[in-house]
Amino acid sequence: MKVCVIGGGHGSYAAAAELSEKGHHVTWWRRDSAAFSSLVERGALEIDDHRGRRQIDVDGVDSGTGGGISIVADLAEAVSNAEVIVAPVPAFAHESLARQLAPHLRDGQVVYLPPGSFGSVVFAQAVRAAGNPADVAFAETGTLPYLARKHGDTRVVVSGYATRLPTGVFPARHTDRALAVLGEVYPAVERVEDALSGALMNAGPIIHPPLILMNAGPLEHFPSWDIHNEGTQDSIRRVTSALDAERIAVREALGYGAPHFPLADHYTADGDEWMYGNAAHEKLTDSGDWRENIDLHTHRYMVEDVEIGLALLSSVGRWAAVPTPVADGLLALAGAVTGRPAATGGRTLENLGLAGLDPSGMRALLHDGPAQ
Repeated sequence: MKVCVIGGGHGSYAAAAELSEKGHHVTWWRRDSAAFSSLVERGALEIDDHRGRRQIDVDGVDSGTGGGISIVADLAEAVSNAEVIVAPVPAFAHESLARQLAPHLRDGQVVYLPPGSFGSVVFAQAVRAAGNPADVAFAETGTLPYLARKHGDTRVVVSGYATRLPTGVFPARHTDRALAVLGEVYPAVERVEDALSGALMNAGPIIHPPLILMNAGPLEHFPSWDIHNEGTQDSIRRVTSALDAERIAVREALGYGAPHFPLADHYTADGDEWMYGNAAHEKLTDSGDWRENIDLHTHRYMVEDVEIGLALLSSVGRWAAVPTPVADGLLALAGAVTGRPAATGGRTLENLGLAGLDPSGMRALLHDGPAQ
């Protein structure tokens, strides 16, 4: 299958490597094409995972039967023949990327946002704003398909692969077609009701806000700190569990069914299989790759998971009349830390123009997509 990978972060590197190794032909684009210079000069991307260390040719020729990675500087060219566009970029990049991508999409393509934080609506709105009549399916899931970290510009280390990817599609009328196509790229995809259900599977806004805000002291004191290791203590876990209970309560109020992928299953080896399988937390902490410097003003855990993902959860709670006191409290703390309006400044139903919909209008939007 022809796949375009967008972005230059950890997830994009892992996606380019894995999808090429699976035999798909990958075109790879990022905004700053010059940042690929080391990779192009070396001519290979190195991946290190449970199967060992190996190299994947970059700018290989597609034979029609095998894979290859072709770095393409022009976005229109990169996506022109792609059946699936995988964009594992942070949610704060969605608006600008959506505007760039919107004129170039065509009928039948599937755009995958892992995870999305309701970014599927952002992309669909951008397509309509660009006057592009293409009927595109936008899909989003609850996490990156990889526990991955880049080591320089030519190497990526993957500590774990997702085994379950609950995925919603916008508009939901395209669900059958989109998941059939995505299943060829990511066999771990699992159907959920729609894109809002998929957005409310996002684990980042549940796991990261308590970890960074309740570890603010050591994060600012030490040159590096592992929030998933020393930073994950019983008191913080209790807050995370309470926050996750709010997420699940919102899902249930909206009529979304189980499994809700409770975050508690991420921390245990004997619960239901979570998105990265059982004992995924140990894989993450054992790698050592998450011992890092986290700037509370600029790190994506704040600007993506708090100011976009957690703000979205809180706003959906308001819309559905479901109290979210832990989410609201964390947003208030984040705003005090950064001086920015964390609760209202990011991706909320209000800012998406959807807060005025009644439940039937929301269901219609989620199923049919934005009006032509």
